[in-house]
Amino acid sequence: MTNPTFELTDELRQVVTQFFQRIPFNQMLGIEIGELSNEQVVMHLPMKPELIGNFVHGILHGGVISSLLDVCGGAMALIGAFANHQHLPTPERMARLSKLGTIDLRIDYLRPGRGQRFTATALPLRAGNKVAVVRMELHSDDGTLVAVGTGTYLCG
Repeated sequence: MTNPTFELTDELRQVVTQFFQRIPFNQMLGIEIGELSNEQVVMHLPMKPELIGNFVHGILHGGVISSLLDVCGGAMALIGAFANHQHLPTPERMARLSKLGTIDLRIDYLRPGRGQRFTATALPLRAGNKVAVVRMELHSDDGTLVAVGTGTYLCG
């Protein structure tokens, strides 16, 4: 839960988008940013042959699933950190935000990842000054819930 007086401006959305788009691994996977807000982050992943884990059935690789959920959760944690550190001078705020990282990640694989496009969502459970906890879900293009996750992130 982010600070209610914090507004995620278009400029901050652009900063978060550019941050995640500059990560080569995110580019290689093909992650697309859908929605960025204080309440939710949505990302999409088009299926491509390189992401298949079970070649007999054409199922999305479990490592790709966990990576996408982690990236989505990390974006939500970053937005929460922006809100919690908005009172700090820019150099100190940026120094804290540069420490963003995953502390713990739990993924529950519920169903095979079948489809042509997957959607990951992340919702904040707790956004503290140092640690954020985020809940994530992954759905296939037909709405099937493929996996859920909980991530704990260092936020400064």
